[in-house]
Amino acid sequence: MPINTVKWTRNELKLIDQTKLPDALKYIHCRDIQTVWNAIRRLSVRGAPAIGVAAAYGVLLEANHFKGKTRDELMIRVDEACSYLATARPTAVNLFYALDRMNKVFAKHPGESSVAVLKKLLKDEAMAMYEEDRRVCRQMGQHGAKFIKPHNRVMTICNAGALATVDYGTALGVMYAAHEQAVPFQVYACETRPLLQGARLTTWELRKAKIPVTVICDSMAATVMKRGLIDAVFTGADRIAANGDTANKIGTYNLAILAKHHKVPFYVVAPSSTFDLTIANGDGIPIEERHHDEVTHFRHVRVAPRGVKAFNPAFDVTEAKLITAIITERGVIVKPGRASVNKVLRYDKI
Repeated sequence: MPINTVKWTRNELKLIDQTKLPDALKYIHCRDIQTVWNAIRRLSVRGAPAIGVAAAYGVLLEANHFKGKTRDELMIRVDEACSYLATARPTAVNLFYALDRMNKVFAKHPGESSVAVLKKLLKDEAMAMYEEDRRVCRQMGQHGAKFIKPHNRVMTICNAGALATVDYGTALGVMYAAHEQAVPFQVYACETRPLLQGARLTTWELRKAKIPVTVICDSMAATVMKRGLIDAVFTGADRIAANGDTANKIGTYNLAILAKHHKVPFYVVAPSSTFDLTIANGDGIPIEERHHDEVTHFRHVRVAPRGVKAFNPAFDVTEAKLITAIITERGVIVKPGRASVNKVLRYDKI
């Protein structure tokens, strides 16, 4: 790694189809906004930062298809595109952050009436988000690498690597940075039911990077910690409230409780764009519930009786008091809370 998960090329958006991994490395060539929406919804592209950048390029695709002549018409078209893409998934705040930035291009350039110039400005904004993600992930990696000591055994859940960003990763970015510094360590990857992002994606990435990795069933985490096999846990995040409460892949909360009980440090790695300061705490974070087939079927093969009910929230919320630190591009938030979040992110108000 790194690998280009999201890439703009020849006026189209190229995405790795993560539903095909690890069996095959295939790409989706998005030439219209509907294809981008479908890719986000069906998890062909996933991970909060990657979703955000993909959505920005989706808006750009729609703008490029616009044949009108006036600024106002283009502005309406872009606003409609943002509203449409916002319906793809509800929890990852980076999606809404990116769409808001694309919408605000017009407000930043109130005197510009040329449709051609405005399209160029929209492209510049999407490209800026792409480059920011590359830079921010590497900054987080450098801030977090110090928490991985020689011969540590670290645990992670879901996939917070290059496949969840444009090319490097959040939680796995910390591991890549430590690996680049020649720190020897190994990873335990939770399989991450029901869609196995840990088993399918995280292990695929880490093997490509030649970082030793062992996959475990989600239900094995307690036993592995009890045996003293884990020195730290690193996870990503999809939305972080103003007080540090963090929404991430379902099962993250389990790990945080287990880590607290076994005195294992628990780190969240996320860019400042993943913080939603309009939400006071985790109770206000919307949690996506996905189709029951993801639980009752495994790769389209039924594993539960017909008609059985299934509960399938895609995320859970880990309280800030269970988090040792949140690693951001702006620094490390130790003992997360409203004051420490404000201090590191340097916002005037929360």
